[in-house]
Amino acid sequence: MSDFLLNQGIIISIILGAVGLGYAVFLIKQIMASSAGNDAMKRVAAAIQEGAKAYLRRQVTSVSIIAVIITILLFIWKRSAPVPVGFIIGAVCSMIAGFIGMRVAVVANVRTTQAATVGHLQALRVAFNGGAVTGLLVVGLALLSVALFYIVMSAGGHQAHAIDSLVGLALGASLVSVFARLGGGIYTKAADVGADLVGKNENALDEDDPRNPATIADNVGDNVGDCAGMAADVFETYAVTLIGALLIASLSKFGDATQAALMYPFLIGGISIVGAVLGILWVNIRKGGATALLMQGVGISAVVTAVLAYPVTQALFGKAEKLPFTANALYFTAIIGLVLTWLVVLITNYYTSTEHAPVRKIAKASETGHATNIIAGISIGNYATALPVLLICASIAGGYMLAGLYGIAIAVMSMLSMAGIIVSLDAFGPITDNAGGIAVMSELPKEVRKITDELDAVGNTMKAVTKGYAIASAGVAALVLFGSFYLELEKHLGHVVEFSLKDPSVIIGLFIGGLLPFLFTAMSMNAVGNAAGAVVQEVRRQISAKPGILTGKDTPEYATCVDIVTKAALREMILPALLPIIGVLGVGWGVSFLQSNHFLGHTALGGMLMGTIVTGLFLGLSMTSAGGAWDNAKKYIEEGNHGGKGSDAHKAAVTGDTVGDPYKDTSGPAINPMIKVVNIVAILVIPLLF
Repeated sequence: MSDFLLNQGIIISIILGAVGLGYAVFLIKQIMASSAGNDAMKRVAAAIQEGAKAYLRRQVTSVSIIAVIITILLFIWKRSAPVPVGFIIGAVCSMIAGFIGMRVAVVANVRTTQAATVGHLQALRVAFNGGAVTGLLVVGLALLSVALFYIVMSAGGHQAHAIDSLVGLALGASLVSVFARLGGGIYTKAADVGADLVGKNENALDEDDPRNPATIADNVGDNVGDCAGMAADVFETYAVTLIGALLIASLSKFGDATQAALMYPFLIGGISIVGAVLGILWVNIRKGGATALLMQGVGISAVVTAVLAYPVTQALFGKAEKLPFTANALYFTAIIGLVLTWLVVLITNYYTSTEHAPVRKIAKASETGHATNIIAGISIGNYATALPVLLICASIAGGYMLAGLYGIAIAVMSMLSMAGIIVSLDAFGPITDNAGGIAVMSELPKEVRKITDELDAVGNTMKAVTKGYAIASAGVAALVLFGSFYLELEKHLGHVVEFSLKDPSVIIGLFIGGLLPFLFTAMSMNAVGNAAGAVVQEVRRQISAKPGILTGKDTPEYATCVDIVTKAALREMILPALLPIIGVLGVGWGVSFLQSNHFLGHTALGGMLMGTIVTGLFLGLSMTSAGGAWDNAKKYIEEGNHGGKGSDAHKAAVTGDTVGDPYKDTSGPAINPMIKVVNIVAILVIPLLF
């Protein structure tokens, strides 16, 4: 068994990755076979689909131009093909994961609406299966792309060269992820904020009212932000974590067990796909409430992964000698990752669900005005950082004590291996949100909207939960990349590297690195404001030019708003997306210029990476949790609490939700790939600078 896994471990992981993709195809066929409803529903769905396709076409064009320039620069610098080719593969696979996931979501939304005319459980299953396609695509494509590229590059026994080349793949995936997260996030929140400010606040229109000219753009945004953006984000985190684990395994002194250490991350990823498939099946065959079923699916996936990981760990490391850890110790690092995933999900659910105190506290605060709603939301967001960060610290300590830096890498890989089921929960959210919009715009009975609203409230919590998972995993994954950075740096310099707080260069780097996430979020928040302002002006113009829009006599020009938001999102995403690259190169060249005076040097760059990880983790957790809590506080009031719709508390909650929108769907989530791009670029430029 041990020899078989050592020799065929990657092949096994490729087969299991293909199984995940095969099951995704099965789910797509199942969704397509279900009814798309009446003609009115189909018309609304077609408008959403067309808007989403138009945006992604333009985004792919914009990102491709930048990607071609970077590919050429990498080729000129490296003077060889592997790293640039890896960059292209990572970028293309990241785009594919987002594109297909989004396309399935915009097909599943109208079918979820139709299923809601039958019952709650039927709608839940259609929406969840639509999300599950995205989840399985993410883990399947990430595992296959890394494994196949590694096999090709390892041909002829050049294993070390293959691992170095994988850094290019990580950069391609990360860069596309930043653009997808930023562009999609700016799009979705600019449309949402613009629609709310004019529709709800100025004209007292309900959510998704067809008289609102921005309502189609709002529904399009849900898909390009939460489906395409999240898929690219988690694809990148998964691929980068796997590559980071391989880098650490290759640079650590494991002797005869090096091959086992290289195979283990691949096998963890492969067996977790089995867990994800079984978790998805569980949701489809069981009955119960939406939240309970979805959490059960996550639990089943985690348990299956934990059970299968034990014999694999024993087979690979049970007889290994002269290792700084035992097989049992390494297995427990994998369990740490699974437990951390489950606990982060529970904690984020507590802070963002309508069933718990934090959201109800914000709703209660809304009774006394807009300001108290905002104060309560910021407070909850800051509180929500405490437990996840303490758990991350405990996980890092546990992983390191059990198996060193490699143990931390395996804990993170185990955590990311859950992405198949976790991303399913995230994509579930925009599908149910769109389903509710289609129900309103198609004038279906209120009973249908009631079912979609209930699922949408669950979907909001699930989106917040998965964003908490994404930023927590990104923070620990960035630590693994930092470990790879200093091991690569030691290898390049030929001596031990230390980052001491006695060294002012490290302090300078910490400050600059800590600044980057704040600049990044400022730029992205400002981008949402600029784009939302353009939407507000257009909606006001249409209502002023055609007063009959509000009475239903005139039809709004939906396509105009879609076009405005598309152009604004693509224009505004460029500078913040390139900021992490500019930051590393700026510090790097500054280091290169000044180090001749025995100041700065590689320690400044290392300090910068640490500063970015720390502040990025806290900002990401705070912003995503606060945004989710604000959103569900509004929904809790709309259910009839604290005066219900139209009350002063509701108006204050709408303001909070409007502020929280770019928090939870633009700036907060986009920090995930941003902190990893900083680390990956730093690893790449080591030979250039030092």
